[in-house]
Amino acid sequence: MMKALLALEDGRTFECRSFTGPGETSGEIVFNTGMSGYQEVLTDPSYCGQMVTMTYPLIGNYGINPEDIESDRIQVSAFLIREYQSNPSNFRASSTLAKYLIKQSILGVEGLDTRALTRHIRTSGAMRAIISTEDLNPESLVKKANDIFSMEGRDLVKIVSTQKPFYWKNDQQKICDVTLDQLDRNVWKENGDKFRVAAFDFGIKYNILRNLENAGCQIVVLPATTPPEIVKAMAPDGVFLSNGPGDPEPVTYAVDTIRELIGFKPMFGICLGNQLLGLALGGKTYKLKFGHRGANQPVKNLLTGRIEITSQNHGFAVDIGSLASEDIEVTHINLNDNTLEGFHHLKLPLMTVQYHPEASPGPHDSEYLFNSFTDMMKKHKG
Repeated sequence: MMKALLALEDGRTFECRSFTGPGETSGEIVFNTGMSGYQEVLTDPSYCGQMVTMTYPLIGNYGINPEDIESDRIQVSAFLIREYQSNPSNFRASSTLAKYLIKQSILGVEGLDTRALTRHIRTSGAMRAIISTEDLNPESLVKKANDIFSMEGRDLVKIVSTQKPFYWKNDQQKICDVTLDQLDRNVWKENGDKFRVAAFDFGIKYNILRNLENAGCQIVVLPATTPPEIVKAMAPDGVFLSNGPGDPEPVTYAVDTIRELIGFKPMFGICLGNQLLGLALGGKTYKLKFGHRGANQPVKNLLTGRIEITSQNHGFAVDIGSLASEDIEVTHINLNDNTLEGFHHLKLPLMTVQYHPEASPGPHDSEYLFNSFTDMMKKHKG
């Protein structure tokens, strides 16, 4: 353990100590209210560029295992907790949290007053921050925090997106045997009744791919910059728009592509995919004060009247009032702050949700959405 100092751009500082060795790192600081799932949090690409603090105080108690990852690496820039548990107790554990973070050069700190930090973020909003074991001077660190790039206006999708198209089958990814510009309808290797889904990777989580496969889909995952002509040449049954990090507005190439593909085939967007589709339809997005991050967000399905307990991870939202078309219907709202959580089109085959149905916090409250997507593809197949 060594002393560390966390400094926020507004001048607030917090003393803590590193359990992963020396280092200095920065990013937007946010909090997650989940009582478990820290490994999924660490590897969720939507956290790219962010330092995450967990509101639950005891972290590390069930260790790390290779089954619960959501991408091929840790995505957070730092992990901030109250009390690190160095002796995990879980039959699935193959490593400790500290070893996992150290192996990937991610700074982890404990001894932090996470309750005070969370209350401060709720009051003042998510903001830029820096943490260091090397520079313990508050004034110096606060100055550094103010020199960090802002989350707004920054394209983080290109950092996390795959560079090559790949297949997802049986919980495994396999790089396609042709380059992106060679993709056509021959890319689909499976015959039969499985739906052919072209999935845009804006920071896609593995469990989304698992749920799509379980729903009866064969999947080709595409780089975020894939042009619409390639997707049309592939002749899929449906197009999926994934989650991802940061501000949707600078991801203009994706918005332009989505706009070209609206009405081509059934389309389903989750999280950032929801925001990008909103922009493509002429809507606007805005930054939330401190975002929605956790596994306990209540969402009302306006079509059924049912309440779903959802998992969420986003700092931006689509402005409900900006979706002015009479053909767009809001389907889900957040009961904490009445923000948009989903919409569909009354004439075109497209649907979106802002939350993460694949994370199963209900645990099965939102599982129907993947079947709704396959039903939509079945209706428009041919």
